[in-house]
Amino acid sequence: MKRRRNGCLTAGLALTGFMVALIVLGFFWTPYDPAAMATGPKLDGPTLAHLMGTDSFGRDIFSRVLQGAGNTLTIALATVAMGAVCGVAVGALTGYFGGVVDEALMRLNDALTAFPSILLALVVISLLGPGKKYNVVLALGLAFIPGYARIARTAFASLREANYVKSAQLMGASPWRVLWVHILPNTLPVLLPALTIGFNNAVLAEASMSYLSIGVTPPDASLGYMLSEAQGMLAAAPWYAAGAGGAIILLVFGVGLIGEGLQRRDRGVV
Repeated sequence: MKRRRNGCLTAGLALTGFMVALIVLGFFWTPYDPAAMATGPKLDGPTLAHLMGTDSFGRDIFSRVLQGAGNTLTIALATVAMGAVCGVAVGALTGYFGGVVDEALMRLNDALTAFPSILLALVVISLLGPGKKYNVVLALGLAFIPGYARIARTAFASLREANYVKSAQLMGASPWRVLWVHILPNTLPVLLPALTIGFNNAVLAEASMSYLSIGVTPPDASLGYMLSEAQGMLAAAPWYAAGAGGAIILLVFGVGLIGEGLQRRDRGVV
């Protein structure tokens, strides 16, 4: 029987792949130096020389979008990696062992959850200092840990009584082998969509922080900071906001389609 194609997953992979290819290209080559001023007339519209036009300093917007999207992608991936690894580790321990371990770690998790994630990130940034990418990653990563811990805890707790887990325990498998070899792979249908949602949240959080000038700041390009600059030029140079905003929308939309496609695949829907 021929399997029907998952349209959301296919479209999401295609769109995300296109965006990632452009971003990777930007790591190695851009039409102009993203920080170079007067590469063209100030606030010049899109032309063949400047595909997305120029900003108020005569900088090439397309080059800055490529660099800014690269910074956003790097921060979002690092944030999700930090939040997911730490959160899944906490959730696995609490969900599998329960008892005192569950009480201790989940009370700490609840304490972090009591703060809105963006507020927690702002507090950490204010302590560490704005403008550094690794500070943004640390701030957002800490804010993302509680959510992944709760998802993982539920998944591991529901699977610890499964027959294959009991069989592995009877055969003498250590708790750590049961956790990471037998249970973890079976939590992926739950964790993978959560990772795509977390990635999109990280993209939007980084853009928001940079928009407020507490994330990535000049001379590094940032899509959020570019939107902040473009806000006062919407009438005179709408292409400035369209370039930076369009990159955020396409990246988030593509990854969102992947997440929806993964959920539809697990439900048997196309």
